[in-house]
Amino acid sequence: MSSAQYIRTPELTGNNVEAKRKEISAYFNATFDRYESLFATLLDDRAYYQKPIPLRHPLIFYYGHTATFFINKLILSGLIEQRVNPQFESMFAIGVDEMSWDDLNETHYDWPAVAEVKAYRQQLKHTINELIETAPLTLPIDWENPWWTLIMGIEHEQIHIETSSVLIRQQALELVQTHADWQPWNKTDAAPRNTMVTITAGQVNLGKSYDDAIYGWDNEYGNHQADVAEFQASQFLVSNQEFLVFVDDGGYQNDSYWAEESLQWRQFSQAHCPDFWLKKEQDWQLRLMTEVIDMPWNWPVEVNYHEAKAFCNWKAVQIGKTVRLPTEDEWTRLYDSSTCKELSSEQLADANIHLDYAASPCPVNQFKQGDLYDVVGNVWQWTETAAYPFDSFKVHPFYDDFTMPTYDGQHNLFKGGSWISSGNESRKDARYGFRKHFFQHVGFRYVIADVLEVQPESNYETDKMLSEYAEFHYGNRYFDVANFPQTLAKLAITALGDKPAVKALDLGCAVGRASFELAKHFDHVTGIDFSARLINIGVQLAEQGVIRYSITDEGELRHYKERRLADLGLAGVSDNVEFLQGDACNLKPRFTGYDLILAANLIDRLYDPALFLSTIHQRINYGGILLIASPYTWLEEHTKKQDWLGGIKKDGENVTTLDGLKAILLENFDLMKAPQQVPFVIRETSRKFQHTLSDVTLWVKK
Repeated sequence: MSSAQYIRTPELTGNNVEAKRKEISAYFNATFDRYESLFATLLDDRAYYQKPIPLRHPLIFYYGHTATFFINKLILSGLIEQRVNPQFESMFAIGVDEMSWDDLNETHYDWPAVAEVKAYRQQLKHTINELIETAPLTLPIDWENPWWTLIMGIEHEQIHIETSSVLIRQQALELVQTHADWQPWNKTDAAPRNTMVTITAGQVNLGKSYDDAIYGWDNEYGNHQADVAEFQASQFLVSNQEFLVFVDDGGYQNDSYWAEESLQWRQFSQAHCPDFWLKKEQDWQLRLMTEVIDMPWNWPVEVNYHEAKAFCNWKAVQIGKTVRLPTEDEWTRLYDSSTCKELSSEQLADANIHLDYAASPCPVNQFKQGDLYDVVGNVWQWTETAAYPFDSFKVHPFYDDFTMPTYDGQHNLFKGGSWISSGNESRKDARYGFRKHFFQHVGFRYVIADVLEVQPESNYETDKMLSEYAEFHYGNRYFDVANFPQTLAKLAITALGDKPAVKALDLGCAVGRASFELAKHFDHVTGIDFSARLINIGVQLAEQGVIRYSITDEGELRHYKERRLADLGLAGVSDNVEFLQGDACNLKPRFTGYDLILAANLIDRLYDPALFLSTIHQRINYGGILLIASPYTWLEEHTKKQDWLGGIKKDGENVTTLDGLKAILLENFDLMKAPQQVPFVIRETSRKFQHTLSDVTLWVKK
């Protein structure tokens, strides 16, 4: 493989706009072509449609997904206005993340032909190249710059080069073929004996500045500082040979080495050795991406977190010391103590990374980086650290569900990159969190260190929040309070009377119950919310007709719920509903011509509610209805105080939110009747509930 092809992620600063266009163009096209080359390892169309593993989509989804990601994000940023293929940009948009290992997938998709998706990708390539040549560009490209989403799309495809290569590795061998661009390392030998290296105590500083010159994902930004005590680290990554001793010693059969969750996974999966190991008579073989080879004993073993952790527990018994995986802070000390540095575009990496050498791991003693080997490169390395945000963390508004779903205590970080990790993945700051049962090009090294303290959970948006919203919209009735989204939909439909009911817009739709209720009366309903994580529940219901979630009973105890549209009387309306991510204060012009707009518990969460109210009439038909519901809970964390509509003193007089609504809306609307208070209840635990009154006003367009 020619290293000249593999361009590093570019700096986003500078003064020469035209030179930067050429640099970004080269990076985009090299990444795009590499993705095409990866899928050339599939033997024929069958390989695109047969699932490599039950919990993931077939490869046709991932082939189309990275292209639709570009379009969807570029439309959000305003860099383009026209879709290339709306059907594909819906079909291939959502569903990337692996489900829980014990979940069921009932979804059926009518996938398009491979030739159609290939043609679509070529259309996308033409669109992006034209955009790079002609779109206005100012430097630097920072979070506020629309071009950030273009770089985001390129780095997103870099990630999927790696994750799709794993799925190809898991595909049936008869459906893949070797390829000149994807040749594995061709040398192997006996494995070296692992020894321990002392890493002195030191301070680590993590977190990128928001004006950093290199693209990063949102969880890389912010501030984290820690003092790391002295510890010992294995000189090499754990090799296949070293892991074999654990296997031969009955490590997979001895329950004492496996934590409760790990044991559940092992019993469910019936694992008895690493997933890519194959037993042939008395010998072991290794499945690579497109072929099976005799076991390279001096290559790193590739396992999930559960297996790595079980090995450490076994090792601790063997040597009588505390053995575990390193934390993210400890891995950073390894990096800081090594000779590692960021990759240069002028020379090959001093590591098996960025596809500079081969399409596979290599011997664990091939790349020395100070006293250790493979601090970066070869395979990713599991850590003990659950994914969490640094101080001053912010969500990027155009990809709010990239890292938020990982802040759940169920995703652990791995560090260092693998042989295929490119672009952002190859950098020191990279922070990728995966479920513990996840198989990737990932192995581990172990450390002898102090027992870890229990880490606090993140207070950010988590599965707890999603489950509370799911129960709020689709769950039980509490304290005899009617379902809030359903009640609002009924009020809106009643107010509309016998007027046309063609299109409705549910702004701030959250997880979508009101959208489905409105679809019983309207020909088409669009649900829009700022959070892609929230609307994903609505999307899942529309596509699969079912959601499963857990709600807190007390402490660690949980109840498990399943809700189906059919049981709610909503099974027949899914085709009339679409869910989109969007900003209520900055909607695209195409969102217009509505007979009804419902804005539930939205206005006191907007950064500019007056802007929203002063322009909403442009989106409603004459005689159409606007329903606004809000408890008027104004908070400066959402809306600057000078932008509050009410709940304030002005010239010594009280100004209510209703006063503020009238001041803006009466120019284009009539208030239909006096405000009505509608209660709602949000369940937190079996014994803790939030009871709130939302003020509902109905307005008719003049």
